[in-house]
Amino acid sequence: MYAWQVILLLIWNIFVWFIYVADKGKAIKGQWRISEKTLLLLALCFGAIGAWAAMTGAHHKTKKPKFAIVPLLAIAQGAFYFYIML
Repeated sequence: MYAWQVILLLIWNIFVWFIYVADKGKAIKGQWRISEKTLLLLALCFGAIGAWAAMTGAHHKTKKPKFAIVPLLAIAQGAFYFYIML
C-alpha cells in the first residue's frame, strides 16, 4: 500500500467521523438529520473505522440494531488494510 493511499484512507475516515458527530449534534438540536442509509453507506465504503470511532466517542447510533454491523466492518476493513500493507 502506498503512502498516498494510507493518507487518503485516513482523511476519508476522519471525514466519516465528522459526519457521524455532526449527525449527533443535529440530533441533540432537533435539526434535519443525515439518513441512516447514508451513514451506513459511508461506513461500508471504507469508512467503518471512522464510523466506529464516532459511535464509540459520541455514543451515536449505538442502540440501533442496524449499526451493530459497523464494528464488524471496522475489524474487517482493518484486517484488510493490514493484509494489503504486508
